[in-house]
Amino acid sequence: MDETHLDWLKLKLVSRLGSLIFGRLVRHFGSAGAVLGAGGKQLQQVRGVSREIADSIAGKKYLNHLQAHLEALERLTARMLIMDDQDYPCYLRHIPNPPPVLFMKGQLRHTPAVAVVGSRLPTGYGQKIAEELGRGLAAQGISVVSGLARGIDAAAHRGALAAGNYSIGILACSLDYVYPRENAALIAEMSRQGAVISEYLINNPPKPGLFPVRNRIIAGMSQAIVVVEASLRSGSLITARHGLEQGREIFAVPGPVHSPLSQGCHELLRQGANILTSVDDLLAFLPLSPQGDASHKTEFKIIPSRSGLDLPAQHANILNLINIEPLHIDAVIRQSGLSSQEVMVILVELEINGYVDQLPGQHYVRL
Repeated sequence: MDETHLDWLKLKLVSRLGSLIFGRLVRHFGSAGAVLGAGGKQLQQVRGVSREIADSIAGKKYLNHLQAHLEALERLTARMLIMDDQDYPCYLRHIPNPPPVLFMKGQLRHTPAVAVVGSRLPTGYGQKIAEELGRGLAAQGISVVSGLARGIDAAAHRGALAAGNYSIGILACSLDYVYPRENAALIAEMSRQGAVISEYLINNPPKPGLFPVRNRIIAGMSQAIVVVEASLRSGSLITARHGLEQGREIFAVPGPVHSPLSQGCHELLRQGANILTSVDDLLAFLPLSPQGDASHKTEFKIIPSRSGLDLPAQHANILNLINIEPLHIDAVIRQSGLSSQEVMVILVELEINGYVDQLPGQHYVRL
């Protein structure tokens, strides 16, 4: 690590020094090294610098933790990016209160990027849409950015990786934590085939208050934000709000009117968000990267729910049993009162005609 990066790491280690005051200090003194060399009284002349922060810098208390962090970065095979680096994410650099330091495993690509966010407990419909959206964006050479949470985030990341492309995950904890544990394999794969990023020093576990702060980075690294499924109190709406403040394009995927997980998306649409029915809706706002394939026909397409009023009675009855939550074929047979053979024939016809979709394990969801 060169002297400049070492100075930024030392300043990052100062207790209670947030991103806003960090940036203000560097701008005032001209460099992180100059901040570290300043006296306590000089430091307190900068707006927002408390006596505690000034004493910590002037007293060089950060040195107590420096070696442990240098060793951790080496152990994690992680890299540190500072705002002065050429490959620091360009869009992120210009948001209000950008993170002055990022810790990263993997590599950053400077391609168009789209954030895909949503519920941690999505329906089968939402999970399928998120995965297909990730795959469709990746096919166009567009990076998929999300928060590596369970649910919509993980589905979008997996879709991008399945297409053989690249995805960026932003953690709400330090790189030495794997959260959630169920995404351990996904996080490891993204460290090889993408980038996993945190603004936090080591020994910072995930805490509720860190997730909304993390969301500003998800929005800041993206040129557009897509919300797939979200309740009215979802953290995904915080990401969308950050995006609006940063001048990003906001998209929302429409869903069934009675689903609580559609309410957040529908509220965004009422407030003027763009409706997303296919990847093509995004391409008007995003130039293709050199890796993008303009001739690629995206598979992702939202088909509006169909009422089934034009169906024969038995078909309509089967359709009414199936909702956006996956339902196993045994449950359909049991609730319908028909034979297994009759139900299987009807389900095949409903699937062919675009009313339902079959998921792995003989589960069905309504389209």
